[in-house]
Amino acid sequence: MNTQFTVQDQKFMRRAIALANLAEQAGEVPVGAVLVKDGEIIAEGWNASIGQHDATAHAEIQALRQAGQRLQNYRLLDTTLYVTLEPCPMCAGALLHSRVKRIVFGAPDLKAGAAGTVLNLFESQASYHYATVDKGLLEEECREQLQSFFRRRRAEIQAEKQRNKQQSDGF
Repeated sequence: MNTQFTVQDQKFMRRAIALANLAEQAGEVPVGAVLVKDGEIIAEGWNASIGQHDATAHAEIQALRQAGQRLQNYRLLDTTLYVTLEPCPMCAGALLHSRVKRIVFGAPDLKAGAAGTVLNLFESQASYHYATVDKGLLEEECREQLQSFFRRRRAEIQAEKQRNKQQSDGF
């Protein structure tokens, strides 16, 4: 464990992991997010792109929308977002525009991570808002949740292909 993380940080990331479970139960990629201000959860979100037919319905965006409605302000000053997977470029941009102060993520996104793994929008000279990024909180747990989901999904797809092949072969 990274010593920079507090017991509070762990508590909030565990909640994000629980929210990712809700996404997984709905057939979504298991990513969860929790937005915190002054030590209190003010918004939560989990991936819902498939169910909502909305490519922007990522966990982070869901939490930002909920917080904006709750606070009646899109500027989410002095907040921290805990998310199980490193934000993609779309989510990183939304977090910057929302003025989230700190982003804490669990697993890196090796394909589209925009908080330092593939690119870093939070430190880009093109950004006019900045945020602190802390990575690797409960990383193994977050990574395993995602890997397990995708292993199962690949097995389901393979089984479906096999069934279709057998049906087309007359079995």
